[in-house]
Amino acid sequence: MAIIDAVADQPATIADIAAATGLSYSTVHRIVSVLVEQRYLKLLASRNVGLGPRLIELNFAAHSRLDLVQRARPFLEELSRLTRDTVHLARLEDGEVSYLDKLAGSRAVEISSRIGGRKPVISTGVGKALILDYSDDRLNDLYRSDHSLMTHPVPQEEWLQRMRDYRQRGFTFDLGEDEASIRCVAAPLRDTTGRIVAAISVSSTIEHMGQTRMSGLVDLVVSVADRISADLGYGPARKRQG
Repeated sequence: MAIIDAVADQPATIADIAAATGLSYSTVHRIVSVLVEQRYLKLLASRNVGLGPRLIELNFAAHSRLDLVQRARPFLEELSRLTRDTVHLARLEDGEVSYLDKLAGSRAVEISSRIGGRKPVISTGVGKALILDYSDDRLNDLYRSDHSLMTHPVPQEEWLQRMRDYRQRGFTFDLGEDEASIRCVAAPLRDTTGRIVAAISVSSTIEHMGQTRMSGLVDLVVSVADRISADLGYGPARKRQG
């Protein structure tokens, strides 16, 4: 990090970096070589070392993540108030669900998720919402690789049929595949290109989230997801079959 800081304002030679960091020339040369290989730094024609494209990518990812949280927050607060349940905002990162935001409900219910935490895609409501556009082949591949991550496994064909139904209707359920006592209703968020970029969910214990209530929450959750998607630039409202 000291080496990266040394070239943050302007490119520098390895000798300059060594002087700025107090490290030996050979140590700086070795670390710079690794950072260049990983694209955090780049070698310039002047033999200087500058910031690499990976840092720009990370900066863009961090900015878009923060922007998404800020833009979705008012809608999530409304959803939490209307349902009194825990509301999540999540996105897909490295093949896992990454929780960007969480609003605890007003009920005396504890949900184990946390902001910054990760959970499997295959078993969570938001995870399944994030992959609604996957083809059957891709879903089958995911099941084969990740079905062991389900705390309460579902047979492959049953899971795939559920995903087909969810895909057609534009929302997903967590029916206890992740935690036996937890149920949730989730829906995807789309950007201006129509690509799924995140998902939201309403979660509670089975005591407060029976099948009838889950079905009753679908229109509300999808409506809020559509409004966030519209705020992100997505045009046509999603079409669902009842």
